[in-house]
Amino acid sequence: MDFLISVFIFTVSLIFSLIKNISILIPLIVGMLAFSITAFNRGYTLKSIYTMILKGMKKALSLMPIFALIGIITAVWRASGTIPFLVYYGTELMNPDYFVLFAFLLSCLVSFALGTSFGTAGTIGVVLIVLAKGGGVNISVAAGAIISGAFFGDRCSPTSSSANLVAAITGTDLYDNVKRMFITGILPFAATVIIYFVLSKQNPVKLNESTLLNDISFYFDLSILTVLPAVIIFLLALFRKNVKTSMIFSIIAAIFVCVFIQKMDIPEIIKTMIFGFKLNSDREISQIISGGGLLSMTGVSLIVLIASSYSGIFEETGMLNDIQGILKKMSNKIGIYLTTLFTGFVTGAFCCNQTLPVLLTYQLMNKIYIEKGLTKEDIAIDIENTAIMTSELFPWSIAIAVPLATLSATPASIPYAVYLYLVPLLNIIRLKRMIKMLN
Repeated sequence: MDFLISVFIFTVSLIFSLIKNISILIPLIVGMLAFSITAFNRGYTLKSIYTMILKGMKKALSLMPIFALIGIITAVWRASGTIPFLVYYGTELMNPDYFVLFAFLLSCLVSFALGTSFGTAGTIGVVLIVLAKGGGVNISVAAGAIISGAFFGDRCSPTSSSANLVAAITGTDLYDNVKRMFITGILPFAATVIIYFVLSKQNPVKLNESTLLNDISFYFDLSILTVLPAVIIFLLALFRKNVKTSMIFSIIAAIFVCVFIQKMDIPEIIKTMIFGFKLNSDREISQIISGGGLLSMTGVSLIVLIASSYSGIFEETGMLNDIQGILKKMSNKIGIYLTTLFTGFVTGAFCCNQTLPVLLTYQLMNKIYIEKGLTKEDIAIDIENTAIMTSELFPWSIAIAVPLATLSATPASIPYAVYLYLVPLLNIIRLKRMIKMLN
């Protein structure tokens, strides 16, 4: 009963934070305190509870340097012209008759480079939505395609915080996970392309001369060398180099481009790395291109650390044992993947973000996977195909609310973000075929 009361308090605080537009950190802290009180009520000392919290947070500490590098790289890629280059030439090469499809593919490219859905929506996404509004395209369709592409990279980019989070909590290799994500994502990606091809025919864009593209070429030297930071990180990823090493070399390359191509001085670059890139202009391009920086990842880091504390409390106190028992029975009836999908879906509906559903799904399902003789790689890819994708299906989730707000779009766009639900759904078919082949 005390556990249910804690869940109720946590849920109410989440709803209140959404209504009042309060940081998700507040309800996460409230939840941590509520579950800590439950542990205390069950006889655990304050010292042992403190140890549990630290044990849970320790699992996420390895992510902090990666988060820091992600913040820095998203800033210097903006400053060096890497992101402006991709936005400019990607848009220039776009075929107006296939705008929706191009919007998806271009968003995929940028999100895979950046590893962030928010960054993708805030850069290429804004450019594309402006073109859609001016060109007579259905805004919900355009926003859905952009969001699909934004979460393509959020799911499977080596620089994605969510991909790194799953690798860290499951103890799996990041690049092995990326490889599996591409394999399990082939069918959903192909189906998404077909759907957006059809929607493109219904929504051709009337492209006018874009002042945004003119501004990009005015404020940035779009030399081919500006894509060097992106090329480096892609090449090192192909050779399976450590993601931190890859990002460091990419950052170094971006600094050289900033100095020798964009003519920035070292103090300005250091400031950009810490506080983010800021384009000194009163034009619209400043809001679109500016961003990133070490400090931009502070909120994400705190969210992951505090959310990780839950796992320490749950693991030591056994609060989730009853729920795990129910899920074990469910997995015996409908299969472990469908049970994981259900768990990720429900936790995503209640937690209103992407991080906590991932951690809770792992916490609830890990023992069941072990008991069934499955590997940590199996649970890692199943989480990537379920909890990572389903959290964005709820309009009240920060994971989707921020991109929607950035694009000035409504929740009516979510049904058009087909990649989000095709990944979990089509993998049901894939797994059923595999089971039939084995039998």
